[in-house]
Amino acid sequence: MNTRQILLITGAEQEHFLQGLITNDVRHLDAGPVYAALLTAQGKYLADFFLLRSEGAVLLDVAAPLAADLMRRLTLYRLRANVQIAPSPLQVRRGTGPAPDGAVVDPRHPALGWRLYGADAGDDGSDWDAIRVAHCIPETGIELIPNETYILEAGFERLHGVDFRKGCYVGQEVTARMKHKTVLKKGLLTVSVTGAAPVGTPIEAESRAVGTLYTQAGGRGIAYLRFEKATGAMTAGDATVALIEKLPE
Repeated sequence: MNTRQILLITGAEQEHFLQGLITNDVRHLDAGPVYAALLTAQGKYLADFFLLRSEGAVLLDVAAPLAADLMRRLTLYRLRANVQIAPSPLQVRRGTGPAPDGAVVDPRHPALGWRLYGADAGDDGSDWDAIRVAHCIPETGIELIPNETYILEAGFERLHGVDFRKGCYVGQEVTARMKHKTVLKKGLLTVSVTGAAPVGTPIEAESRAVGTLYTQAGGRGIAYLRFEKATGAMTAGDATVALIEKLPE
């Protein structure tokens, strides 16, 4: 099953169009693939995706469940711009071993290996959950929740998914204010997990809600936590949870 959808963005104004909408700087495409997101006007996450140049077009690689809504939103923003947006038959392979010819690096983190765009989908059998948990890398539809997640709480700055010098984009004002004028009080952290709990299990400390437990692998997990309350012993259902990352200062 192909879990990704590729959109083909063409037209003379393709990059100018994207530049005014997404969280990252399209000019970085000169150096390779770009990771970015589309936000609501209130700064909340709608979709994350990869962009790369291909034969005069821009390929947009997004999780399949988000593709139809993303294409609809991009089409609404297009207005009279010389831009065309259409599904592409290309598929994605990925892996962490030796990269095949034509592959590009995953721009989020070196541990995520390579991505190859062509006729076939699949991967090399890497334990992606373990890799993501080890490096606290959120996944579309799990830790990244449309209309809820704020990208700075999800680590997008660390994952090279946002540029604070590029200028305006949808949701930029809220994101910039969170970066420059506030101290984050909530966000994703890596925790140790003794036992197991379903993705989305609430985390409690002293019978008070302090966050949510998401992906787990190898006795660790990614948790969304309220930093000031995430101290001492915590539980998620029948599992015991403890911080292994230092809280942000």
